[in-house]
Amino acid sequence: MKITVTSGKGGTGKTLISTSLALSLSKKYPTTYIDLDVEEPNGYIFIKPDIQKKEPITLPFPKVDYDKCNFCGVCQEVCAYNAIAVLSFNNEVKIFPELCKSCGNCVLNCPEKAMFEVPREIGTLTYGKRENLKFFEGKLNISEVTTTSAIRIVKKKSLEDIRDGEILIYDSPPGASCPMVEASKGGDYIILITEPTPFGLFDLRIAVGVVKGLNKKFGVIINKEMEGFDELYEYLKKENIKVLLKIPFERRIAESYSKGKTLSEIDKEWEDIFLNLYNQILEEVND
Repeated sequence: MKITVTSGKGGTGKTLISTSLALSLSKKYPTTYIDLDVEEPNGYIFIKPDIQKKEPITLPFPKVDYDKCNFCGVCQEVCAYNAIAVLSFNNEVKIFPELCKSCGNCVLNCPEKAMFEVPREIGTLTYGKRENLKFFEGKLNISEVTTTSAIRIVKKKSLEDIRDGEILIYDSPPGASCPMVEASKGGDYIILITEPTPFGLFDLRIAVGVVKGLNKKFGVIINKEMEGFDELYEYLKKENIKVLLKIPFERRIAESYSKGKTLSEIDKEWEDIFLNLYNQILEEVND
């Protein structure tokens, strides 16, 4: 079972809920938590894993063999991302790493076979463990913009050495753009986190549109739940969107969150609540 936890906007408590869910499920099932918010991973603050190893996340990056290159310009022409500039006047091929998407088109189409690829480090993949919970974290290097590629690599790694009955919890980047889509693809269920505010509803509408486009089963968790903003509930009712759980707007939760505590560490009853939530999802997925 692969469950993606995401939100239309940041600051809704997505990581608090995904880590609380992962830790609660790990008490009963083999579970893996995967932090795909590679630009700002912070799940480790709540999971507190024993770090076992780190390895670089790399992408293939084109290089030029100047003994073969005749500066014909084909590599520049076929590059859809404008990452290559052929400067024939001074016999130079400039390749911009911040624009290159490692598609390999330049290498495949070079008539002189003068292009080849080498690994380029874009971030770090961290492995860890806490009791029955495996931990993966992808983290991009500063200034890197290859977010979607990094997410794809971390997801692939998380699928190696799967245990029987493994539950994978993907902590997605917020928003509704390519990184969120990549984190959600291939999963069985998507949990959307929102809050009862105009901003929360605005971004939830967009995220729901994306999830429907992916044709995934999904439900909503309302964090910081409180009275006074009925538009959210009217929207959910109108769109027939299932509310999986409501987490109250309480000072003690906010204070514990600031100290890196999951909900089940605040109150043990949350373990049963999240186990029941998983059973709901399981029934819906198998329906």
